[in-house]
Formats: sequence, structure tokens, C-alpha cells
Amino acid sequence: MTDTPAADRGTILVLNGPNLNLLGISEPERYGTSTLADIEQLATDAAAAHGFAVACVQSNHEGALLDAIHAARGTAAAIVINAGAYTHNSVALRDALAAFGRPVVEVHISNVHKLEEFRHHSQLSPVCTAVIMGAGIQGYKLAIDFLAGAVS
Repeated sequence: MTDTPAADRGTILVLNGPNLNLLGISEPERYGTSTLADIEQLATDAAAAHGFAVACVQSNHEGALLDAIHAARGTAAAIVINAGAYTHNSVALRDALAAFGRPVVEVHISNVHKLEEFRHHSQLSPVCTAVIMGAGIQGYKLAIDFLAGAVS
């Protein structure tokens, strides 16, 4: 977990799921050449502009993502999540996000509706406050900008 110094408005947890550690290397024609480190810096800067700190977690393991969501209950102001392939099949992540009880934004770098049909359905969307897709890594900034207005 990467943490920034505490900020006045609290912390936004930025979660990235499986294979997002390969951004910039794997399928750059689909996901671009930006890296996970670029996303984490973008999120940190966007959050700081609104008075938030950021905690970044990336894992290829569903249980680690669940643990991060559970740990964020009562401590994080909001969550930004790109669950990668778990978006489409993880009821466990859906349930953990529902139990979080604060705003959550689901982010996808690409427009999943332009990809394979099995990627068109999200288990997470029904329990998220908003969904941003197809805006590249700027989707993370858009999510944080949105959350800055949604968090009291």
C-alpha cells in the first residue's frame, strides 16, 4: 500500500486489480502506455488538489483487494476501484463495496462496451456511486474530482 501524508478531508483508497501492474507493457494499443505508477501519481495529485490523501493498492489476488476494502471501512472517505477482470465475476468484491457504506467510483481505462461481450457486465456497478470508462487514465482524476464533491 502506498500512502500519501494525511490530508484535511481524509483518504481516498485507489484500488487496482489483476494485471494492472502490467499497464504500459501489456496491450498498449488497448490500454495505452501509461504505467500504474503514472496512475498513482495522477491520483495523488488530483486528491491533493481537493485536500485528500491517497492510499494505493494493486493486487492480482481477490482476497487482498477484499482485505483492503474491509480495512478502509471507517477510515477511508471514498474508494476508486478498477477491479480489472474481477469486475465481471466477483460477487465478493461487490458485497465488500456494498458494505463499505461510502462513495465508490468504478473506473475502467477502456470503454468495456467496445471489448468482448463478456466484459460488458459489471458485478460492481450496481453498488457504485458512479462509473467512469473509456477516458484512459484520466478516468482516475475524473473519479477523484467527482468524489471531492460527493464526500461531505
